[in-house]
Amino acid sequence: MQHRDVREMGGEWLCYQAVKELGIDGYLKSLGWGEDHIGLALTQLVSRAVYPNSEFSTSRWIRDNSAVCEITGYPMEKINKDKLYRSAHKLYSIKEGLENHLSVKTNELFDINDRIVLYDLTNTYFEGRKDSSRIARFGRSKEKRNDAKIVVLAVVTNMYGFVKYSSIFEGNMADCKTLEHVIDELRVSTSGQASGSTVVLDAGIATEENLRLLEQKGYKYVCVSRAKVREVKASVKQDVIELETKNRQKITIERVVSQKHTDYILKVASQTKKLKEQSMSDLFEQRFEQSLDTLRTRLQRKHTVKKEDKIHQAIGRIQQKYPSVSKYYKIGVQTDTNGNVTSIDYRKDTQLHAQEQSEQGVYFLRTNMDVEEERIVWEIYNIIREIESTFRCLKTDLDLRPIYHKRDDATMAHLHLGILAYTVVNTVRQRLKVSGINHSWTEILRIARTQKMVTTRGTNMTDQLIEVRKSSVPTQDFQRILDVMGYKKYPFVKKSVVHKIEHHPPETSNLRRISSA
Repeated sequence: MQHRDVREMGGEWLCYQAVKELGIDGYLKSLGWGEDHIGLALTQLVSRAVYPNSEFSTSRWIRDNSAVCEITGYPMEKINKDKLYRSAHKLYSIKEGLENHLSVKTNELFDINDRIVLYDLTNTYFEGRKDSSRIARFGRSKEKRNDAKIVVLAVVTNMYGFVKYSSIFEGNMADCKTLEHVIDELRVSTSGQASGSTVVLDAGIATEENLRLLEQKGYKYVCVSRAKVREVKASVKQDVIELETKNRQKITIERVVSQKHTDYILKVASQTKKLKEQSMSDLFEQRFEQSLDTLRTRLQRKHTVKKEDKIHQAIGRIQQKYPSVSKYYKIGVQTDTNGNVTSIDYRKDTQLHAQEQSEQGVYFLRTNMDVEEERIVWEIYNIIREIESTFRCLKTDLDLRPIYHKRDDATMAHLHLGILAYTVVNTVRQRLKVSGINHSWTEILRIARTQKMVTTRGTNMTDQLIEVRKSSVPTQDFQRILDVMGYKKYPFVKKSVVHKIEHHPPETSNLRRISSA
């Protein structure tokens, strides 16, 4: 008995059933797509969720390692990187309709009403110069890759992390400039159903102009206020409420009144956040002073640059590197008659430093909702952790960064395929969360990869060669995941009889007689 052609199938089988549950194949069929194009699209989507990589690497993985083609029914010999490129572009060409379909389908599966939506942005960087790109620009990279051009991805999700709308902007687009376009597109794509929802925003997007825009378009909002501690005062007869977060950290919330706004303002104070901010501030102060001391020591050496303008430039670079703490310091230089700097002195403004430290660990939430309990505002805002989880999954688990594509249309297709794969991933994760399984996608795949597809060959009692192609039995952990999802354990079992080729000896006697004659 032999076991041969062993391939991975657990993750592929899990994702394929999620894709079928989302009705993606049915939607593509309704658009008139042929079976061949649908099979390729499903194969690529499942592959993206399980093995996020380039089209070249994916095609090689499908041919050498995965049973995804056996699961989807697409002929493996047809797979190549060019077909995967074209398939991604074809999926991007129906982006709006496919996003709407998935939005409705996930709402039905999880009984969601989308009364709360979250809006945030992230960016991802490119490898290469991207000279001819219209969207790749130098900007503020969240990965600190200031040497590389970036593109901005704006995403609207619901409170369960499912994407309702996505858009791509130029890399140098300011966060606050994107909201109007996205809100208008969201209203169109949802036929106005999103109007009246509560939009949760981060501080970078929550400008006064954007908040007025949301009100004008009929939305409620919850955001981090840009107010300072000194700009607010406690509300009359308002108690301070103590809460415990999911991480068992204690916070206090208190309604306050702002001097600038009539909105509902909630003060949130976290001792854990304060300790973290103080630790970071102390570290930056230490590095800032060390940099100034190093510069000061250089002045005592011979043959070093000491011209006043050059020293001021060096000080400016240090201040630029540590902007959060440089404001505490007053720096002076002394020069000689030749314009050379002889010494550098700095002094910390202890009063300003103490004032800033007293405000650490405190932030303010702002809303135009009619609020009866302070706890509600804080709980709504904390839903923004879902969109942070979305970006983390896209960038880390689904390998959305960096981007290697040269053309803008290929970049768009790459990002869109990642978002589609994320919808598949989130469908699985949200269903598991309901049953208390809070694994990351990486951990789920680790468990799923224990199930393999294998061909077993053996000879029966009549000397026939029997070949059986089937999957291994799921492990206990993977079995639990499949049971929670309500999915099948095995995709198929193929059994066949391999007929032996009979070898007959050549008939040579007549030939010999002819030749002898």
